[in-house]
Amino acid sequence: MSQSYEDMLNHLKEMEVDIQKFYEKGQAAAGTRIRKGLSELKKKAQDMRNEVQALKVERKG
Repeated sequence: MSQSYEDMLNHLKEMEVDIQKFYEKGQAAAGTRIRKGLSELKKKAQDMRNEVQALKVERKG
């Protein structure tokens, strides 16, 4: 599998604790950490998109 994909999965797993704290316990600070984590996840997703595009181009030519 792609390293980018593995990075995204690991990042989501790391966020799970804060997600539980925010939704189940109502901790506002966990919400801030979730938003920061989602921003980082967005960057990781963009990196994976770029990787996929580069591989598509490479395979064509």
